[in-house]
Amino acid sequence: MKRKFQTFFRAFGLLLRSVPALTFSLFLLAVFAMNLLANKSLNIPLDWLALDCGIIVSWVSFLCMDVLTKHFGPGAATLLSLTAVVVNLLFCLIFFLAKLIPGTWGAFYDFGEQPVVNEALDSTFGGTWYVVMGSTVAFAVSAVINNFTNFAIGKLFRKNPDGFGAYACRTYLSTAVAQFADNLVFALIVSLNFFGWSIVQCLTCAATGMVAELLLELVFSPVGYRICKKWKTREVGKEYFTYLAGIKNGTQGSAL
Repeated sequence: MKRKFQTFFRAFGLLLRSVPALTFSLFLLAVFAMNLLANKSLNIPLDWLALDCGIIVSWVSFLCMDVLTKHFGPGAATLLSLTAVVVNLLFCLIFFLAKLIPGTWGAFYDFGEQPVVNEALDSTFGGTWYVVMGSTVAFAVSAVINNFTNFAIGKLFRKNPDGFGAYACRTYLSTAVAQFADNLVFALIVSLNFFGWSIVQCLTCAATGMVAELLLELVFSPVGYRICKKWKTREVGKEYFTYLAGIKNGTQGSAL
């Protein structure tokens, strides 16, 4: 058991070192930002339609996951996604502690020193437990769905698995399914019980949010494809892949 843990943490450390810093930083920032923005609902003049501002950046996290899955595999991408969840929760804790520190926000003075402004900002940035819980569960579920669906679809392309057609198909389909799941899980946990949404609004939010986020990924998917090609050409993660090959062949540690 000890040997397995050592092997796991050795592989995890190599994985973290292998992922380009800019990509992983963007991924972490997108996960944190979309959970924070989920606190704000969009005002839409349709009773059956409801969206939150998390859709502005959530597509970025899915684009990053698609790139990570294509290059490192679904297991590694999911491990990195769960790492992003832990980092997000850590910063939520930091913001919560900041909420407890006596002081005033800049907006407090902009609105005539009204205490309600300070309380509202503390509540928003300090985190509401049900929003944090809902966003965390929703993202964790959708990450697993996205990464393994993406991988499974990619396995169907045997003739040209590294072509743009294969990348686009695995990316669009997995994103559509996972985004719908992400939006729906969050809506059922949070919006239905705390924002007063109806089941119809939860379903339409999941569907329309999926479409909106998918359209953004359609625009930027060529960027993700080029990143994958560059990573493969530059042999990004070579040390990590070599270590995994050693585990498989029995020359490095033991299999997980």
